Amino acid sequence: MRPITQTVLAGLLALLASSAALAQVSVTYVKPDDYTDMPFSPVERERTLKDFSDYFATLNKKLPAGQTLKIEVLDIDLAGRMYPRRGADDIRVMTGGADWPRMHLRYTLADNGQVLRSGDEEIASMNYQWNRTSYFDSDPMRYEKQMLDDWFNKTIVPKVAQR
Repeated sequence: MRPITQTVLAGLLALLASSAALAQVSVTYVKPDDYTDMPFSPVERERTLKDFSDYFATLNKKLPAGQTLKIEVLDIDLAGRMYPRRGADDIRVMTGGADWPRMHLRYTLADNGQVLRSGDEEIASMNYQWNRTSYFDSDPMRYEKQMLDDWFNKTIVPKVAQR
């Protein structure tokens, strides 16, 4: 083999070997049809769950290699209240009152198969409209994502640092 081909092949093998040790985050939705507050339209429900799945997939970048975080979403109550409209898309109204976002999660954080932390938590952001968020106003899940960021940084990150 040529030296350049050997170098490229060696680099590719090293990349494949290292990818096996990357951190992983997996999420499952337990009985999503029974969640407290989800859009009425099946298309919107799918879009909402996909948005959450995409968000959870970004958490693997915050975990050290070899760690896995398994999350089961048991319930979701989105910020605001949904109001159906005849002949048009439903509208979500956020008043900042008793319509804060809530989620019920079960999670397990493991490092190479050894459980570091696990729990069953009800998280909420009662002051969701008063808290700063790092998400754009155009993001319909900005309050829920910020709530999840706060939970992740308070619950998971300290355990990662103790490793």
